[in-house]
Amino acid sequence: MVMTTHLDIVSAEEKIFSGLAERVTCTGSIGEMGIAYGHAPLLTQLRPGPVTVRFQGGEEGVYYVSGGMLEIQPNTITILADTALRADDVDEAAALEAQKQAEDALADQSSEIEYGRATAELAEAVAQLRTLQAIRKKAGK
Repeated sequence: MVMTTHLDIVSAEEKIFSGLAERVTCTGSIGEMGIAYGHAPLLTQLRPGPVTVRFQGGEEGVYYVSGGMLEIQPNTITILADTALRADDVDEAAALEAQKQAEDALADQSSEIEYGRATAELAEAVAQLRTLQAIRKKAGK
C-alpha cells in the first residue's frame, strides 16, 4: 500500500482541493520538486505553472497556480496560491491572447506599460499554456 499525505490547494478565492495524495509535483523557487509521504519540512515560493497530483488510488490531476507558497509539514502539504485553477478550467484562447499582448507590450519600447508588469503577465500566460501542454501529454494527445 502506498503511503499518502493530506494535501490542501487553496487560492485567494476558494479551496480547490483537500484530500489524500500519494505524490505532488510542482515548481518552487529552487526548481522542480516531487513531494511524497515522509518529505522533510519545507517552506518555499511557488512559480507559476502546473501542479500535478497523484491521488490516493493512482489517478492523477493537474492544477494551475499563478504563484504562491508551498508548505510541507510531516503529515500535510499546503499550497497557498494567488490564483489556482483546475487544469480543465484554464482557457487556452485567453492564455494565448494574454501571451501575445504581453509580448507586444514588451516589444513596444514607447509603450507606457510597466516592464515588470508585462514580464509577469507573459510568465503567467506561458505557465498556463505549459499546464495545458502537460495535460495533453498525459492524455496522449
